[in-house]
Amino acid sequence: MWHIAKRELYDNLNSLRFALATVLLLALMLTNAVVHLREHPVRMQKYRDAATESLNTLTSRTDLYDLAQKGPEKLYKKPSLLHFCADGGDSLLPAFTHAASHFRGGELKSFWRMTYPSATPNLKNIDPDATKIDWAFVIGYVLSLIALLFTFDAISGEREHGTLRLMLANPIPRHTVLIGKFLGAFISVNIPFVIAVLMNLLVISTSSAVHLDASEWGRLGIIIGIAMLYLSLFLVLGLLVSARVRQSAVSLVVLLLIWVSFVVFMPNTLASIASRFSPARSYDAFQEDRRQTRRAILEVYYPQLDETDDPSKRMVISGEYVTEDATQDGRVREAFLSERISQVSQARTITRISPVAIAQHLLEVFAGTGLARHLQFVENVQLYAREYHEFIADTERSDPESPHIIGVRDGMSKKKVSPESIPIFEDTLSLSKDFNAAAMDLLLLTLFVIVLLAGAYLAFVRVEV
Repeated sequence: MWHIAKRELYDNLNSLRFALATVLLLALMLTNAVVHLREHPVRMQKYRDAATESLNTLTSRTDLYDLAQKGPEKLYKKPSLLHFCADGGDSLLPAFTHAASHFRGGELKSFWRMTYPSATPNLKNIDPDATKIDWAFVIGYVLSLIALLFTFDAISGEREHGTLRLMLANPIPRHTVLIGKFLGAFISVNIPFVIAVLMNLLVISTSSAVHLDASEWGRLGIIIGIAMLYLSLFLVLGLLVSARVRQSAVSLVVLLLIWVSFVVFMPNTLASIASRFSPARSYDAFQEDRRQTRRAILEVYYPQLDETDDPSKRMVISGEYVTEDATQDGRVREAFLSERISQVSQARTITRISPVAIAQHLLEVFAGTGLARHLQFVENVQLYAREYHEFIADTERSDPESPHIIGVRDGMSKKKVSPESIPIFEDTLSLSKDFNAAAMDLLLLTLFVIVLLAGAYLAFVRVEV
């Protein structure tokens, strides 16, 4: 087995395709590093300035009613340090959430509710993005094509030259030949890929603009492992087709057609079709639901306000109205958000037929970009919103002199709030949640490799020499 692998490796190292693959991968990875070093500091500075401004606005408030009525301002999504691994279409996803409130007329004001603005009108970024020179592009498109170019003649070429007959004339099991050729091609492709990755990381890590900690290096290790698994899929595919045809030229044409179909054509076509399935409500329908919800609450509380002249009772009714209005409107907003996320998730599920879409999703998850990253950000926002609500309620309860009527200024505590006591939003990533999000894609990619490997073995066993 190792003799066959070493012979395959030696032949590949002395071939033109190895030199071209090395030059191409190095050029792409170095370009990726240079672009990242130019864009990342700007992205981080923009985030820090916006987050600092929002935090200063929040901590400048010392009145409990203002904190309760206006909410925690804008909450920003922290840019990923591994953005160079997978862009993830982040420009199509909201970069922040906003605590919105507005007047209701007179002295009665609404309380804050979390809104999730859209960065663009279309959030269906479900197809792999081939316009960014990131690791996802290099791995998904370039590395897969290189793998096919290194294996299209692995078996058919031996048959053409008559060396396969001589090899199998010896007492060598066919699975040993197949695995040996796979290992030789695997090592041959990994040499230029690993060199390009190391040069990329060397350029990035030696810059003062990017500081990768142990967590990021661990994620990079996982991403490289995913790349190896994805590479294995196309190496096995190349061996399968090479075992099924007699001529290398035919093998190359068939593999190129398969690559174009599954890597280029199918993801984009499926994404276009899937985006039309189970459409979410339109924005106009969402606004109509909000108006109907507000109208129903008004019909309950405003007659009660008109029927009483007791200031204390009016204060209680006003507080209940403002609180219920914020609660119900927040539920409508979160329901609309859930519908949009569900639509995109279902559409992305359909694109899993394509291996490149699976690899794209996996790289986005562990790079901290894309839809999976945005879902963690939304979850962090929702957890913080509950923490913020609890802070307001606990601060209110701690004042024995307050009427404890949340919703109106005269019914809440007048004590000044210390800026240090206000909870601060932290946008964090959880590796365990990333593994949960990536479990299905990892399983599918592994199954693809196993099925194709079994097919390659069965095809090679039936080869007539």
